Amino acid sequence: MNTRFHGVGVAIVTPFTADHAIDFDGFGRVIRHVSEGGVRYIVLQGTTGESPTVTKAEKKQLLQYLKENNPKNLPIVYGVGGNVTSEVVAGMKDIDFNGVDAILSVCPYYNKPGKRGVIEHFTRIADACPVPVILYNIPFRTGINMTAETICELAQHPNIIGVKEASCVIEQCMEIARDKPDDFLLISGDDVQAVPIISIGGVGVMSVIANAFPAKFSGLIDAALNGDFAVAQKELYQFLRIDPLLYEEGNPVGVKSLMQTLGLISNEVRLPLMKASDDLIERQRAVLQRDGLLELVAH
Repeated sequence: MNTRFHGVGVAIVTPFTADHAIDFDGFGRVIRHVSEGGVRYIVLQGTTGESPTVTKAEKKQLLQYLKENNPKNLPIVYGVGGNVTSEVVAGMKDIDFNGVDAILSVCPYYNKPGKRGVIEHFTRIADACPVPVILYNIPFRTGINMTAETICELAQHPNIIGVKEASCVIEQCMEIARDKPDDFLLISGDDVQAVPIISIGGVGVMSVIANAFPAKFSGLIDAALNGDFAVAQKELYQFLRIDPLLYEEGNPVGVKSLMQTLGLISNEVRLPLMKASDDLIERQRAVLQRDGLLELVAH
């Protein structure tokens, strides 16, 4: 079953209208765009989906819409996490897991638990969850780093199948690859580190930039998974200058501005994020043109 999470999973954005309601027509266009572009699965309501500012009712609506408008029947990974263990576990009772293939659950943030607390938190979630759990380690957002030792200890749980690793520390990724069970999934949480992580045993990436460039990015990740690292690296180099501009004013501010250029959705985000500044948009367009990517979004 775990091979369904190889390759590119797109951390899909949540489009909004000018009055900041969910734009379901735009959401449908994004689903079709990434599906036709060759992504292998869809990650719904991660940080790129602006999960902190999407209500529980809206999350249910988005999940139901995706289930009903999934033209290639791609696997769905649904974001279910928080920093209050009891609330996360209780909240799962209100989720319709039919059609959900796994959840993505972030390391508890702000209260900064130690190793024992992190392990107990995820053990209780995995025990209660009716579908497999993928851990999410992103220290610069949560304030703590799940070490390779902690991740590999959690990997022994039969319902914890992988980790989205966004520490951006390649040595830690190598330690996970070395010590994890053979069937445990090491998934890059950073687009530009995806090829290096695949080279040491990773199976793909949960990608932000694939919202805008699904075909181009899926192609280079598939090349890496097939062992053609020369091709993968050459293709990846095209994204090195645009990638930091996706995060300069917050995620998904940057990628939504690219998607507005693409004509898929508006670049609206919810406060406390602000939509891309004119300066950022201009610099993005300059990089797109310089690196030969502009034709991919100039439809």
